[in-house]
Amino acid sequence: MEMLRDADIDLTPLVGKRVAILGYGNQGRAQALNLHDSGIDVVVGLRGGSGSSFEVEAAGLEAALIEDAVADADVVMILAPDEIHDSLYAEIEPRLRHGTAVGFSHGLSVRFGFVRSRPDLDVFLIAPKGPGTALRSLYQQGKGMIALWAVDQDASGNAAGIALAYGRAIGCGRAGLIHSSFAEEAEADLFNEQAVVWGAVPEILSAGFETLVAGGISPEVAYLECIGELKLIAELIEARGIAGMREVISNTAELGAFLGGKRIVDDAIRARMSEILAEVRAGRFAGELKDEEKSGYARLEAARSKARLTQIEETFRRLQSVADQSAG
Repeated sequence: MEMLRDADIDLTPLVGKRVAILGYGNQGRAQALNLHDSGIDVVVGLRGGSGSSFEVEAAGLEAALIEDAVADADVVMILAPDEIHDSLYAEIEPRLRHGTAVGFSHGLSVRFGFVRSRPDLDVFLIAPKGPGTALRSLYQQGKGMIALWAVDQDASGNAAGIALAYGRAIGCGRAGLIHSSFAEEAEADLFNEQAVVWGAVPEILSAGFETLVAGGISPEVAYLECIGELKLIAELIEARGIAGMREVISNTAELGAFLGGKRIVDDAIRARMSEILAEVRAGRFAGELKDEEKSGYARLEAARSKARLTQIEETFRRLQSVADQSAG
């Protein structure tokens, strides 16, 4: 694995270039601000009447209509939601100048054919491995966030240089840039979201909470045991790795983890994980995402409403209220 850092990366490919950021959400805001603070000429492309224009200007950034931002840009970073990349790209492609570099922070829309770029364009990936809020706060602390980088189309012969310069300008070169591909980044990210951190872990936490409550444990104690300690284990793993985490917890906790963990994550679970990876690679999830967007996000809205009414969320709100009162 090659890890490139600031000292290995030439910023020249971005010097004097204008970068248009499309999408002012979690990643868009952070990347735009980091670019600006690195001395890069940045404009945020917005739709007419967008409420984000006030926020953009309050942050000291330039705002413009999407069509104008794109027409004047040397680099266009598409940071809007993945599921609208196809319609957004179709809208902007006629405005893209010959030789423009188009960037993404997630490989999904290129890997699964939502976006098929004009042959004269450079197409690159810079994917910070964490949320935009953390990308911004780390930059402000003089630190950085590891990112993956890749090139899908190198029309200019310098797409890699542009990608790496961009990664350095948003602060990721401080931590390290790892070479990947659009396919690898997209497949690994989608698998993780469904089968590990964002999908499986919350379900395990909820199942543990419900099991304890059904067994007569108070909801508050069940919450503190099953959810409250999650931050502790995450911090220990970040600092020491999984093996190191196990070495510093109590013998009781370590033996319990040794005996119980394999009973929960057994061969059947691993087989279902393999199924999810195969489905991701076959494009099944990409199709589901487009269907969800076409439905107006009906399943997601229903799931969000249902989640807010669960006992685990009620318990969370009670504990937060107590904590707030104590702090006050």
